[in-house]
Amino acid sequence: MAELVGPRVYSCCTCRNHVCLHDDVISKAFQGRNGRAFLFSHAMNVVVGAKEDRHLMTGLHTVADIYCNDCREVLGWKYVRAYEETQKYKEGKFIFEKSKIVKENW
Repeated sequence: MAELVGPRVYSCCTCRNHVCLHDDVISKAFQGRNGRAFLFSHAMNVVVGAKEDRHLMTGLHTVADIYCNDCREVLGWKYVRAYEETQKYKEGKFIFEKSKIVKENW
């Protein structure tokens, strides 16, 4: 009999709250504040903070930090607005810093 396996998820590094699904990874080639970061199409169990304009490596963006819903660890940010046409695909997407998430069910 086959063993049922749940979805591959990433969890908060501090409290293990599930915050994103592996199936929602768009790219693993992003840079966060503290090293590598992943771009995701969706997030779960996170709180979105206040919007602010930031000058990132790819230009000016309006972003909002995202926090774990349980322990309030800052996990990355949400792209709210991209000002350059070539960066519009990021709008509504989420950056999770690799150092802030851990794999579960792999």
